[in-house]
Amino acid sequence: MKRVFLFALTNVAVLAVIYVVLNIFGVDQVLARSGSSLDLGNLLVFSAVVGFSGSLISLALSKWMAKMSTGARVIDTPRNSTESWLVNTVYRHADAANIRRPQVAIYDSPDVNAFATGPTRNNALVAVSTGLLQRLGQREVDAVLGHEITHVANGDMVTLALLQGVLNTFVVFLSRIVGFVVDRVLLRNERGGGAGFFIASLVAQILLGILASMIVMWYSRQREFRADAGGAKLAGRQSMISALQGLQRVHEPAQLPEALQAFGIAGGPASGLRRLFMSHPPLEDRIAALQRGE
Repeated sequence: MKRVFLFALTNVAVLAVIYVVLNIFGVDQVLARSGSSLDLGNLLVFSAVVGFSGSLISLALSKWMAKMSTGARVIDTPRNSTESWLVNTVYRHADAANIRRPQVAIYDSPDVNAFATGPTRNNALVAVSTGLLQRLGQREVDAVLGHEITHVANGDMVTLALLQGVLNTFVVFLSRIVGFVVDRVLLRNERGGGAGFFIASLVAQILLGILASMIVMWYSRQREFRADAGGAKLAGRQSMISALQGLQRVHEPAQLPEALQAFGIAGGPASGLRRLFMSHPPLEDRIAALQRGE
């Protein structure tokens, strides 16, 4: 709850700063002289509502969406020794991280992966693929589970959703400003809401959305290093290194649904400019960070 409050407070503060800066530079006066009826205060509120709605709804439905998209089966009563070990290991790490024990699930996939999701750190789901259980050793799976529990304990699902909401707010707000300036100031459309506004807003929203995605993915890569360090603390540094090396041996891109890719243990390969949109750092960088004790 504290994390949500701080992010909400930060968002309000940044929006207030943008509002003040635009007024200092006379953007509102320029628009007024051009006959624009744009109300920056109302636009800020509208942008925040639009920007956060999708992120918060996705966060609230994250566990349900994850189960539906992967076909994950929650282990209510373990059916065999593997499932018993899996549940007990997740619970052990959760207790060590001082969080409520999450739901534990398995989904049928040859993909070597696992993910954590949920609306809060005390209402989470940790799921592993059958491929992970079959192709990695128990010590490596233990480290992977520690990695995922660290994501939950750090509140990464909430933080990522709120960061996306903040950036969505800026994208909506600034793209509308660009649209109004182009339509009223440059094209001198006195009727308002013309083609210039819609086209300029759309182009600005696409470009700003790309920039926002780069920021979100940068944050996602940083939290992977923190989750690796947490996995090393819970299961042992060498076990975490071995788990990442095991993922290297597989040489297969992650097959999780797009909405869950940022929450998996492994991401897909990328090169060139695509590296800016990677949700996970390269495995060799993560291994090197652990070997340096980071």
